[in-house]
Amino acid sequence: MTGPLSGLKVVEFAGIGPAPFAAMLLGDLGADVVRIDRPSGHAGNPVSPDRDFLNRNRRSVALNLKTDDDIAFALGLIRDADVLIEGYRPGVMERLGVGPDVSLGVNPRLVYARMTGWGQDGPLADRAGHDIDYIARVGALFPIGTQQSDPVIPLNIVGDFGGGGMLLAFGILAAVHHASLTGTGQVVDAAITDGTALLTTMLHVWRSAGLWSDSRASNMLDGGAHFYHVYETADGRHLAVGAIEPQFYREFIGGLGFSPEDPTWTAGHQDRAMWPALTQQVAQRVRTRTLDEWSAIFDGTDACVAPVLSPAEAPFDPHNIARNTFLDVDGVTQPAPAPRFSGTPTTAPRSHPMPGQHSDEIRASVAASGGWPHRVRSEANTN
Repeated sequence: MTGPLSGLKVVEFAGIGPAPFAAMLLGDLGADVVRIDRPSGHAGNPVSPDRDFLNRNRRSVALNLKTDDDIAFALGLIRDADVLIEGYRPGVMERLGVGPDVSLGVNPRLVYARMTGWGQDGPLADRAGHDIDYIARVGALFPIGTQQSDPVIPLNIVGDFGGGGMLLAFGILAAVHHASLTGTGQVVDAAITDGTALLTTMLHVWRSAGLWSDSRASNMLDGGAHFYHVYETADGRHLAVGAIEPQFYREFIGGLGFSPEDPTWTAGHQDRAMWPALTQQVAQRVRTRTLDEWSAIFDGTDACVAPVLSPAEAPFDPHNIARNTFLDVDGVTQPAPAPRFSGTPTTAPRSHPMPGQHSDEIRASVAASGGWPHRVRSEANTN
């Protein structure tokens, strides 16, 4: 593995969702991630291990964490690691005997990264929850939708992966930097609620400036503006429009066949009272052509218009193809590692392992060296 995190040693305790995503991000950038799996795999995961490429760029060792021998082996891995990642409810790791006090006791420079929904403390810390609950409580779900609809669920991208796994990875790297300077590790308490609230910072900036209404779909970025909206085309597909700045707005209005100098459109750019009527006019015009026809009209312009592509279509978009935004790994299409690095480029992801796939390799390496399990470079152990 190459990349800017080459040499970083990570122990991951198997889980679902945001914690594996954070471990994937580190592995994508070159970190050596050893995942501790249950011998039977992770219960509750609806995706079978042979299809779950959130687990790419890992090695997997199967351990029974209810046995003293396997807990001792896990602590041996932790002793030589830079980072530990876990996504269990508060107190679970402590009961297993690998909590922060024990782990930092054997490795004082360890970054002990904890991923939960509600955080390690607070009145809800021990309560169950899922993405929808976390984003609802911090005000991120309420604004999404139309005036006629209930709030619209943004998949689990905002909470689990944006406010959760992404912020966990960010916190890990900040703590690794501190440990590299001081030799002292620490606990990273990453809560999906905290991270998602942080993602809403600009919304709160707008509220403080009097530019945001809590009436859904009445603001510039929530679909209230005719120039920041999604419109249905003649063939039942959709066109996304984000023509905010005046110069982009003029190109958009002109591309629709209206006059950008018409006082109705120039005044309507900033007059919120005019937005609903102008949205109806744009919607009527967009429904006169197909998505391909509109794409051709706006091709090469700065109108800030894009086709709304499905996940199945996105890998075949010309821009995505040119940048290799999606890759084929063992016959499976998946997003490529990001971001890009000029001096330490990443490699194509290694396939996701089955639980315990590298157990023999890892155990043999630790037994031989007494330290971190070095990767055996052979045909049998490159997956």
